[in-house]
Amino acid sequence: MMKPVFATVPLMIALSACQTAVAPVEVTRFHAATPVSSGTVAIEEMDGNPDVGLEFGTYAAAVGQELQRIGFNEVKGADSQYRALISFRRSFRPTGPDQRRSPVSVGVGGATGSYGGGLGVGIGINLSGKPKDVVTTEMFVQIRRRSDSTAVWEGRAMTQAREGTPAAQPGLAAGKLANALFKDYPGQSGQTISVK
Repeated sequence: MMKPVFATVPLMIALSACQTAVAPVEVTRFHAATPVSSGTVAIEEMDGNPDVGLEFGTYAAAVGQELQRIGFNEVKGADSQYRALISFRRSFRPTGPDQRRSPVSVGVGGATGSYGGGLGVGIGINLSGKPKDVVTTEMFVQIRRRSDSTAVWEGRAMTQAREGTPAAQPGLAAGKLANALFKDYPGQSGQTISVK
């Protein structure tokens, strides 16, 4: 009777090892008393965006998809009723207590007693490699009325992931941030929430 139980234990351990913790997205939004949820919108890069370049297209596509989902119609050029201004930033933070520590450590120990003494030397080698950095990805979006440049909605979303993991890749991070930012649009103004 005990065999089936023992056979499932390795499977359960293997399945639990495959599960990865998904970091939540921290979201803060602000909006006017009656935020808009329809109209034409052009997606543009915010002035002073620190990460200009080809990567902007990834974030613009993710935001555009979410804006269309909530009722906006994306158009190109200056004929739109609204402008969705996007800025994003990726930063890297080293992990571990001391990044300069050698992967090799040597320990020496000795003991004496009534039956004699002894001396021992131990060598430890860390084969796990350098700890991965933590990648923080932030996205800022403002929706402004084109006619008078009044901000009608704005939000910030931030998430973290280990460097080298799928969640740290710009494409996945952009989609995750945009989805969290526009979840339950327009959201509670001034409230910071955690979206999983």
